[in-house]
Amino acid sequence: MQRIRYSRYLKSIIILLDLLVIASIFIFFFITRNESLKYHQETWYQNIFSLILLFLFWMLLSGRTKIYNIQRNLTYTLFLERLLIHFLFFILGVLLIGKVSKNVFFNSDIYWLSFYLFCFIFLAKSVIYFTIKYFRSLGINYRNVMFLGETGSTEILKNIFKDRKDYGYKIFEYESSDISTENLVGFWKKNGIHTLFLSTENHFNESLEAEIFKLAEDNKVHVSLIPSITQSDFFLYDLGYIQTQPILSQAKYPLDYYSNFLVKRIFDIAFSLVILVLLCSWLFPVVALLIKVTSKGPVFFIQKRYGFHEEVFSCLKFRTMIVNDESATKTTEENDARITKIGKFLRKTSLDELPQFINVLKGEMSIVGPRPHMLSVDNYYKPKIGRYSLRSMVSPGITGLAQVSGLRGDYGDVEVEMKKRILADTFYVRNWSFVLDLVIILKTVFLVIGGDKNAK
Repeated sequence: MQRIRYSRYLKSIIILLDLLVIASIFIFFFITRNESLKYHQETWYQNIFSLILLFLFWMLLSGRTKIYNIQRNLTYTLFLERLLIHFLFFILGVLLIGKVSKNVFFNSDIYWLSFYLFCFIFLAKSVIYFTIKYFRSLGINYRNVMFLGETGSTEILKNIFKDRKDYGYKIFEYESSDISTENLVGFWKKNGIHTLFLSTENHFNESLEAEIFKLAEDNKVHVSLIPSITQSDFFLYDLGYIQTQPILSQAKYPLDYYSNFLVKRIFDIAFSLVILVLLCSWLFPVVALLIKVTSKGPVFFIQKRYGFHEEVFSCLKFRTMIVNDESATKTTEENDARITKIGKFLRKTSLDELPQFINVLKGEMSIVGPRPHMLSVDNYYKPKIGRYSLRSMVSPGITGLAQVSGLRGDYGDVEVEMKKRILADTFYVRNWSFVLDLVIILKTVFLVIGGDKNAK
């Protein structure tokens, strides 16, 4: 097993830096606003206790907000979300302590103190985050890993590791077709393997698979299972306990909680109203005129699609094609002759999706969510890709994680690209957050301004 000698030291250094920033800001504000107490020795003894109390409160909060659980694949979005939540709870705690204790140390112009504290903490932790990412991209602080059981899922994960050097994974290829226990242990020791990625769709017999798990445990090699896209259990259940007995319970997704749903719905309505009033009120007539001038047919293209819980609704779009009989059955292709000149521009800039803000107001769609496909596409892929229907556990969106990740359009190996798209959609369903929605919207704006190369 690869010895990770410096990880704990690194985390300790990060914690100490955070505490140093907190102490510096509080002491600075206390001194600048209490000149008369600057040389009062008894006051400083009392404030040392106050600082220790602050440090303990910060550390206790970190156990809940997980700001020091920095996984290698942790996104900057999730990192900032954790930091923001942690900071808000911390300042709220400081306010409560100040009100109860009447200690001047906790009442040093709390609003400006909060601003400076957030700025310096944000700056320090962002520098640390990107510095660690940079060093990992250079091959420093990496993990030695290997794969067993070659499948489509393992290939996708391998490609991710190769593309994202900043995750810090070094892949060692196990070439032997004969997976004997002696060869495997020798390979682990020779290359210092830290993690074994094992496909759940492997072709090993039960006894060999059990032996691999036993050997990994004995040799302190971590085992991570890679579920197949076509298998559903890993998306449907969460591990829980009744006393000491582990059980798999039906997973509850973030938007199953009414508070989350309410936040998302209020934002959808407010955002849609702003766009419809400020943008669509004058842009709709312009686009409608261009569509009517350049081709015969209606301005809007209305198509039945699956929505929340696979309820069928009428999805609105600006018409971008000539009127044809294949619009409900045939997807677009490269240089599709059906697309009009103005339609090509509307697709490239995603302006053809603007009428869907009306669908959002009606509650049929959301601003962000899995993109709704044609009924024929859904009916074709549903039996081919396990848990394809998981994407219908939330309302479909005008934009989505798959689209801003470049997984848009029918190009390359369509089957593989669709599986990647479904993975992105299921990730969104399982990991929704309001901050994630804001990031996706921001990325969409950049794509609209710059044009999406995958749009056809």
